[in-house]
Amino acid sequence: MPSPEHKKSVVVIGSGLGGLAAACTMAARGHHVTVLEANEWLGGKAALWEADGFRFDMGPTILTVPRVLERIFAEAGVKMQDRLDLRRLDPQWRCFFEDGAALDLQENPETMAQSLESLCAGDGAGYRDLMQASEQLHEISEKFFFWKSVGGLADTMDLSQTLTPATLKDVWRLRLASTFAREIRKRIRNPQAAQMLDHLTQYVGSNPFQAPAVLLGIAHMQSHDGVWYPMGGTRAVPDALAQLGQELGVCFKTSTRAQQIQVQNGQVQGVVTADAEVIPADIVISNMDSVRTMRELLRNVPTPRFERRWRRRRPACSGVVLYLGLNKSYEHLAHHDFVFSADPEAEFDAIYRQGKPAPDPTCYLAAPSKTDPNVAPPGGEALYVLVHTPYLHKGQNWQDIFPGYRQVILDKLKRCGGMPDIEERIQVEHHLTPFDIGQRYSTLRGAIYGLASHGRLNGAFKPANRSDEVKGLYLAGGAAHPGAGMPMALMSGWVAADCADQDTQMVASK
Repeated sequence: MPSPEHKKSVVVIGSGLGGLAAACTMAARGHHVTVLEANEWLGGKAALWEADGFRFDMGPTILTVPRVLERIFAEAGVKMQDRLDLRRLDPQWRCFFEDGAALDLQENPETMAQSLESLCAGDGAGYRDLMQASEQLHEISEKFFFWKSVGGLADTMDLSQTLTPATLKDVWRLRLASTFAREIRKRIRNPQAAQMLDHLTQYVGSNPFQAPAVLLGIAHMQSHDGVWYPMGGTRAVPDALAQLGQELGVCFKTSTRAQQIQVQNGQVQGVVTADAEVIPADIVISNMDSVRTMRELLRNVPTPRFERRWRRRRPACSGVVLYLGLNKSYEHLAHHDFVFSADPEAEFDAIYRQGKPAPDPTCYLAAPSKTDPNVAPPGGEALYVLVHTPYLHKGQNWQDIFPGYRQVILDKLKRCGGMPDIEERIQVEHHLTPFDIGQRYSTLRGAIYGLASHGRLNGAFKPANRSDEVKGLYLAGGAAHPGAGMPMALMSGWVAADCADQDTQMVASK
């Protein structure tokens, strides 16, 4: 904890998971923290919608790598287990296909290998090899990529060590010339099993045929650390962090939109709100979309290095989300499910190349009453349905598109998900379109996952947490390093705060 004379005034813009993690970490280390949130609630996309006894997590529904949360709570000397009741889920996903087949993604690698071998000879050995490669990539990520500010390959390694045999071996293991989908198909011949594994890239909203092979580390991370459900829903996570922040003295200001980051002589000075309030700050941590932060909040402040690095990267996908309160649950569903498209390459081509909603989409479903009966009236289900779509393109009017696409989604669930009577079971309904997502969360062109993770060399990278052009400015959230997904967004907040705190100590020691 810094001495009183070294405490800094910190403004966090946005109270998403990254913003809350940053606020708690900075406050736990003794700094004065104010959080500005444009919406009426704290938690960003991890919001809640309730109606007629149904409760829906509106944003993320899958929690992995809980040790990230443990680290954030530990900053304040608090045990995560005392604040959250987490339930481990296995199978992790249940998958449904056009031909009526079903396949579970099981946590134990050997059990999963045996299941795949029963479907296609040789796939068991292929899966074991895949998981071994994934473990190596996960270890490399922990060594070079996680827990520090990274904006590109050069940031991942100590240049004085890059020519050692061990480091060169690690670089070779990154499989820089390959893609996620290619590495899977080198080992897995069953197309349905390959499609199931492709969707590990759902966490970063990217096309597995364009995403870099290094993202295969997600497979071991998920298998090793598990898939978890916080009782009360994933909304319980921001609630617990907000409570921790309040205990640490964080000042939360909701319905307060940041309008501008003040900068003088290359150093942040404070934040101006939409109501023209000026809040002085030594440090600003922005949980707003990283590209929008740099382009919209830094008025008349040139950031040429950032623009050179990121101007050509496209946003990740957006999505349509249906929140369906069913008067009767479907017993064949697991907690997490996928209803897959018949042709994944055609689906990804529509979303990522043509920029239009896929005619035959993959639907992700969360049926949380399997674990938490309090999300719906007795016997009912708070069914969450997410279909990835392109980010917002010119000429797309989602008010016109949505009714027809809603029916495409429901027809897919009827045909392939074993839910022929789903429309008769709907008691309450709500939805979000890409336009809604952009409006609610100030994302770049309605993207859910920041910038797309496409490109074999640099696709895994996002903007670094520490700005190298504006002193005192740090970036957090799914649109900054290390990227999207609950644990990565939380980690980004911790990294941004850790960088800010370390920089403060370095200046104080001079």
